[in-house]
Amino acid sequence: MDEYPPFEHLEHTADVLIVAYGGSLEELFENAARGVFEVITDTSRVEPRVERSVESRGMDLEQLLYKWIEDLLYIHETEGLVLGYFKVHSIRRVGKDYVLKATVRGEKFDESRHEYRTMVKAMTYAQMSIKKINDAWKASFVVDI
Repeated sequence: MDEYPPFEHLEHTADVLIVAYGGSLEELFENAARGVFEVITDTSRVEPRVERSVESRGMDLEQLLYKWIEDLLYIHETEGLVLGYFKVHSIRRVGKDYVLKATVRGEKFDESRHEYRTMVKAMTYAQMSIKKINDAWKASFVVDI
Protein backbone atom coordinates (compact mmCIF):
# COMPACT_ATOMS: atom_id res chain seq x y z
CA MET A 1 0.00 0.00 0.00
CA ASP A 2 2.96 2.35 0.57
CA GLU A 3 3.44 2.86 -3.18
CA TYR A 4 0.05 4.61 -3.48
CA PRO A 5 -0.91 8.04 -2.13
CA PRO A 6 -4.25 8.28 -0.28
CA PHE A 7 -5.82 10.11 -3.25
CA GLU A 8 -4.99 12.20 -6.33
CA HIS A 9 -6.73 14.99 -8.26
CA LEU A 10 -6.41 14.65 -12.02
CA GLU A 11 -7.32 17.09 -14.77
CA HIS A 12 -10.84 16.75 -16.15
CA THR A 13 -12.99 19.16 -18.14
CA ALA A 14 -15.35 21.19 -15.87
CA ASP A 15 -15.22 18.45 -13.26
CA VAL A 16 -12.64 16.83 -11.00
CA LEU A 17 -11.57 13.24 -11.49
CA ILE A 18 -10.55 11.75 -8.14
CA VAL A 19 -8.53 8.59 -7.81
CA ALA A 20 -8.43 7.13 -4.28
CA TYR A 21 -6.47 4.22 -2.85
CA GLY A 22 -6.70 2.09 0.25
CA GLY A 23 -5.33 -1.05 1.81
CA SER A 24 -8.92 -2.04 2.64
CA LEU A 25 -12.35 -1.09 1.31
CA GLU A 26 -12.91 0.99 4.45
CA GLU A 27 -9.68 2.93 3.92
CA LEU A 28 -10.53 3.36 0.23
CA PHE A 29 -13.87 4.98 1.10
CA GLU A 30 -12.23 7.20 3.75
CA ASN A 31 -9.63 8.41 1.23
CA ALA A 32 -12.30 8.97 -1.44
CA ALA A 33 -14.16 11.24 0.99
CA ARG A 34 -10.97 13.09 1.92
CA GLY A 35 -10.24 13.54 -1.79
CA VAL A 36 -13.65 15.16 -2.30
CA PHE A 37 -13.30 17.52 0.66
CA GLU A 38 -9.78 18.50 -0.44
CA VAL A 39 -11.44 19.92 -3.54
CA ILE A 40 -13.53 22.11 -1.20
CA THR A 41 -10.87 23.14 1.37
CA ASP A 42 -7.59 22.18 3.03
CA THR A 43 -8.80 19.34 5.27
CA SER A 44 -5.69 19.54 7.44
CA ARG A 45 -7.06 22.83 8.82
CA VAL A 46 -10.47 21.39 9.71
CA GLU A 47 -10.90 20.73 13.41
CA PRO A 48 -13.05 17.77 14.56
CA ARG A 49 -15.55 19.86 16.57
CA VAL A 50 -18.77 18.25 15.30
CA GLU A 51 -19.36 14.53 14.83
CA ARG A 52 -21.95 12.81 12.65
CA SER A 53 -22.74 9.14 12.20
CA VAL A 54 -23.36 8.14 8.61
CA GLU A 55 -24.95 5.01 7.20
CA SER A 56 -24.94 4.64 3.43
CA ARG A 57 -26.42 1.82 1.32
CA GLY A 58 -25.88 0.62 -2.22
CA MET A 59 -26.70 -2.35 -4.42
CA ASP A 60 -23.01 -2.67 -5.38
CA LEU A 61 -19.74 -0.99 -4.42
CA GLU A 62 -20.10 1.72 -7.08
CA GLN A 63 -23.56 2.73 -5.86
CA LEU A 64 -22.30 2.57 -2.26
CA LEU A 65 -19.46 4.97 -3.11
CA TYR A 66 -21.91 7.28 -4.88
CA LYS A 67 -24.30 7.29 -1.90
CA TRP A 68 -21.45 7.76 0.62
CA ILE A 69 -20.12 10.85 -1.12
CA GLU A 70 -23.66 12.13 -1.74
CA ASP A 71 -24.47 11.72 1.98
CA LEU A 72 -21.34 13.68 2.95
CA LEU A 73 -22.09 16.46 0.47
CA TYR A 74 -25.62 16.65 1.92
CA ILE A 75 -24.16 17.23 5.41
CA HIS A 76 -21.84 19.87 3.94
CA GLU A 77 -24.66 21.67 2.12
CA THR A 78 -27.39 21.50 4.77
CA GLU A 79 -25.25 22.12 7.86
CA GLY A 80 -22.44 24.25 6.41
CA LEU A 81 -19.87 21.79 7.74
CA VAL A 82 -16.50 21.11 6.21
CA LEU A 83 -15.33 17.62 7.02
CA GLY A 84 -11.77 16.55 7.62
CA TYR A 85 -12.02 13.27 9.54
CA PHE A 86 -13.54 10.16 8.00
CA LYS A 87 -13.65 6.80 9.80
CA VAL A 88 -15.45 3.97 8.01
CA HIS A 89 -16.14 1.37 10.69
CA SER A 90 -17.55 -1.28 8.39
CA ILE A 91 -18.69 -2.14 4.89
CA ARG A 92 -20.85 -5.24 5.01
CA ARG A 93 -23.26 -7.13 2.84
CA VAL A 94 -26.80 -6.99 4.34
CA GLY A 95 -29.23 -8.94 2.19
CA LYS A 96 -28.77 -7.67 -1.36
CA ASP A 97 -27.18 -4.37 -0.32
CA TYR A 98 -23.82 -3.15 0.89
CA VAL A 99 -24.06 -1.07 4.07
CA LEU A 100 -21.35 1.37 5.13
CA LYS A 101 -21.24 2.66 8.73
CA ALA A 102 -18.98 5.58 9.50
CA THR A 103 -18.21 8.50 11.74
CA VAL A 104 -17.23 11.84 10.24
CA ARG A 105 -16.02 14.97 12.00
CA GLY A 106 -15.58 18.56 11.01
CA GLU A 107 -16.73 22.05 11.80
CA LYS A 108 -18.64 25.01 10.40
CA PHE A 109 -16.84 26.64 7.51
CA ASP A 110 -14.95 29.69 8.82
CA GLU A 111 -13.50 31.83 6.03
CA SER A 112 -10.93 33.30 8.43
CA ARG A 113 -9.42 29.82 8.93
CA HIS A 114 -10.55 27.71 5.99
CA GLU A 115 -9.42 28.20 2.44
CA TYR A 116 -12.37 28.14 0.05
CA ARG A 117 -11.25 26.25 -3.03
CA THR A 118 -14.07 24.97 -5.25
CA MET A 119 -17.69 24.08 -4.59
CA VAL A 120 -18.48 20.43 -5.28
CA LYS A 121 -22.02 20.37 -6.66
CA ALA A 122 -22.59 16.65 -6.94
CA MET A 123 -21.20 13.15 -7.10
CA THR A 124 -21.45 11.43 -10.49
CA TYR A 125 -21.08 7.94 -11.93
CA ALA A 126 -18.79 9.29 -14.65
CA GLN A 127 -15.60 7.26 -15.05
CA MET A 128 -16.42 5.40 -11.84
CA SER A 129 -14.56 2.20 -11.14
CA ILE A 130 -13.54 0.27 -8.06
CA LYS A 131 -10.87 -2.39 -8.42
CA LYS A 132 -8.68 -4.51 -6.22
CA ILE A 133 -5.08 -4.38 -7.43
CA ASN A 134 -2.86 -6.88 -5.62
CA ASP A 135 -3.22 -5.97 -1.92
CA ALA A 136 -4.76 -2.53 -2.46
CA TRP A 137 -8.03 -1.03 -3.63
CA LYS A 138 -8.34 1.74 -6.22
CA ALA A 139 -11.40 3.85 -7.00
CA SER A 140 -11.84 6.57 -9.59
CA PHE A 141 -14.84 8.85 -9.95
CA VAL A 142 -15.80 12.33 -11.07
CA VAL A 143 -17.39 15.08 -8.99
CA ASP A 144 -19.26 17.93 -10.63
CA ILE A 145 -17.90 21.36 -9.71
